[in-house]
Amino acid sequence: MSDPGRAGGPAGKQEGEPAGEQAAQAQSYEAAAARVEEIIRRLDSGEASLSETLALVSEGKALIELCASELSAVGDALEELRLDELVSRLEEQAAG
Repeated sequence: MSDPGRAGGPAGKQEGEPAGEQAAQAQSYEAAAARVEEIIRRLDSGEASLSETLALVSEGKALIELCASELSAVGDALEELRLDELVSRLEEQAAG
């Protein structure tokens, strides 16, 4: 029986690719954030073995980097929208 706290762990790891990086690929921000919470709960339980702890920390790091990247992209898109709105308002004022 598999441990639900290890979902997305190193089982399907590709050669040369760290387990955490593979787990972070193709996940939404929401799914990644939820998995990070699961990882934290598992680590906080104190029940993880040393090797499981290492795998969870690696996976968590990759997921946190994914989340940070997603947040940065959203922030950049919002900034771009604000700049576009500012340009539109300035053009309207100049024409009006």
